[in-house]
Amino acid sequence: VDITAEQLRERFDAIVLAGGATIARDLPIPGRELDGIHQAMEFLPLSNRVQLGDDIADSDGLPPIHAKGKKVIIIGGGDTGADCLGTSHRHGAESVHQFEIMPRPPEERAGSTPWPTYPLMYRVASAHEEGGERLFSVNTERFVGADGKVTGLDAHEVKMVNGRFEKVEGTDFTLEADLVLLAMGFVGPQKPGLLTDLGVGYDGRGNVQRDKSWATNIPGVFVAGDMGRGQSLIVWAIAEGRAAASAVDKFLEGETALPAPIPPTAVAQR
Repeated sequence: VDITAEQLRERFDAIVLAGGATIARDLPIPGRELDGIHQAMEFLPLSNRVQLGDDIADSDGLPPIHAKGKKVIIIGGGDTGADCLGTSHRHGAESVHQFEIMPRPPEERAGSTPWPTYPLMYRVASAHEEGGERLFSVNTERFVGADGKVTGLDAHEVKMVNGRFEKVEGTDFTLEADLVLLAMGFVGPQKPGLLTDLGVGYDGRGNVQRDKSWATNIPGVFVAGDMGRGQSLIVWAIAEGRAAASAVDKFLEGETALPAPIPPTAVAQR
């Protein structure tokens, strides 16, 4: 906010974009405007700030958005959802449910993911061991509330038919909630601002486009990490950062001795 894209281009011969995929996937269903529905990344950083001693806690030592004494529903079954679950327990939630739209994985490695691919199987994180109920094959239909605040949601079970989720008739249910946390992943980097001002291009998934040398369509501008790959794990970001540094060194010096662990096209074994 305090330096323009034009100033960056004037001052530096090379720029590496590594701002991450920060735009969270939303759930635009009826009732989304009710108070008490938050993105996971609105909820989680506040608790971290309290632990670091920032002056944002209330008289009970809780952050502005907390789960103490509340019925919590987490929509999203991944790592971020597990973080929300563990944090909610530490706040002292009355109950915690975690929804996942995908079916429950098998207890043992699925035949569709043989070694050495990452196994599809049921996993229990340390947060799950602390409590809460996990519900699989569930889709949220609408949020319900009173006086502008969320009081619950209507949901139903789903099944996969020809690559699409379809409602299982007769499975509708309502679950009470005082706090709903959306942990459904991310849809790409923030475009207004730096990316728009630089004029970089995007791939079909909305990530910053790059070539085999980690370079964008703007000379001297490179991209690494989730901003170019999409939502992923930190180990990929570390490897990409090292590889992009090697590409920048070669761009500036004509050659490089820096390691390049992976190409931009590398993906996990599936």
